Amino acid sequence: MYENILFPTNGGVASERAAESAVETAAAHGATLHVLYVVDEKVYSAYSGDEYVHEEEGLESALRQEGEEAVGEVADEARAAGVEVETEICHGVPHEEILGYIDENAPDLVIMGTKERPGEYRQMLGSVTERILRTASVPVTVVKTPVNE
Repeated sequence: MYENILFPTNGGVASERAAESAVETAAAHGATLHVLYVVDEKVYSAYSGDEYVHEEEGLESALRQEGEEAVGEVADEARAAGVEVETEICHGVPHEEILGYIDENAPDLVIMGTKERPGEYRQMLGSVTERILRTASVPVTVVKTPVNE
């Protein structure tokens, strides 16, 4: 049923349960798992980074390293489960980059994590997952992770 599954991750706690689901789903269908991390340009462009001496020690580099670790962990889990995996790290606005990846690669399914928060919180802030859920042209499965406020 599924040949290509996209799993965008931010490496956070909500991604952990979703990663398990993505790997299990890909394994069950013999699908290739595409693991994507977006280095959020709004985060590093808004930060002066005055305490960093060298550019390679800056926030952008730290976020990229975090992304490499996040996709690496999921890729290792996928390979251990016998799943073919492709990884990508890009820079930009997360929901825009994820939607662009969907348009370019046409996965059969997107699996994303989100923190289970109260309705008032969601009304104020929303989330990348909600934006993808509302606007993606392919099916999206959302895996919720409860959080303690």
